[in-house]
Amino acid sequence: MTSDDLTVIITTFKSEDKIESCLNSIGPNIKVIVVENSNNQEFKNYIENKYLNLECILTNENLGYGRANNIGLKKASTKYCLVLNPDTILEKKAIEAFLLSAEKNKNFYIIGPQQIKGEFLKNNNFKDNFNLYETEIVEGFAMFLNMEKFLDIGFFDENFFLYLEEVDLCKKVRNINGKILIDSNIKIFHFAGQSVNHVFSYQVELTRNWHWMWSLFYYNKKHFNYFYALFLIFPKFFSALFKIFIYRFILKNKKSEIYSKRLSGLYNAIIGKSSWYRPALD
Repeated sequence: MTSDDLTVIITTFKSEDKIESCLNSIGPNIKVIVVENSNNQEFKNYIENKYLNLECILTNENLGYGRANNIGLKKASTKYCLVLNPDTILEKKAIEAFLLSAEKNKNFYIIGPQQIKGEFLKNNNFKDNFNLYETEIVEGFAMFLNMEKFLDIGFFDENFFLYLEEVDLCKKVRNINGKILIDSNIKIFHFAGQSVNHVFSYQVELTRNWHWMWSLFYYNKKHFNYFYALFLIFPKFFSALFKIFIYRFILKNKKSEIYSKRLSGLYNAIIGKSSWYRPALD
C-alpha cells in the first residue's frame, strides 16, 4: 500500500490563513482535492500553482460542509480518502499511520485519529492491547474513509449545512454494523472552530448558532421521530426566547442577536424548512 491509494479532501470557505499550514503537513506526494465554497478564482489559481499535487474545485456558492465534501469524495478515484478540516495540522507520520492501520484492518469503514489539544471522543470501547479503539463517532475534522464500503450507503447527508454531518454518517455506518475505529497512534492537531478567517468571527458565531439548533432538531427527527426531536429541543427554544428579551433589556444587542439566530434555527427546523441561513461575509 502506498500514498497513491489515498486522496485528501478539504472543504474550505474563507480559510486562506489556515489552509497552507494544513497542506504543508500533508506533503507533496499525496493527492489533494480542495473544495472551495465560493467562486474565488484568485484563491484557486494561487493554491494550484503553489501545490502541484492539488486540484481546487470552486462550487460558486456556499454549499456547506457535507455537500462540498461529497463533491470531493465523488471526484476521487483512490481506495481511501481522508476528509480533513483546513484548521488541522498532521503530525509527521500521520498519513503513513493511517495507511498502516487500514492495511491491518481491511474491513473498516472509518478510522479517526487522536485529536491533539482537543476533546477526545467519548464512547470509546478498548478492543485490543495495541492502539485501536472501536467507537460510535469519529469527529469530522479528520475522517479516513474506506471508499468501497460507501458505494451502497453514500456519503454525507446534504440536508445538513453545518454540524452533525459526521455524527449522521457514523450512525448510518453503525446501522449496518460497520466498523468505526480510533487509532491513537495517529495524531492530528485541530484548531477547533478556526477554519474561517477571524475577521468574520461574529458572523460565523451567528451562523453556528443557527445551524447547530437546526441540525440538532433535524438529526433527531431523522433518526428517531418528530415528537422526540420536539421534546428534546423544547427547553432550548424557551431558553433562547428568554435570553433574547434579557439581553435586549440590558442592551447587549449582539448577545440578543445570537440567541435570535438560535431561535430562528429551531423554528425553521420545526416547520420543516431547509437549512437556508448563510453568513454574510462579503
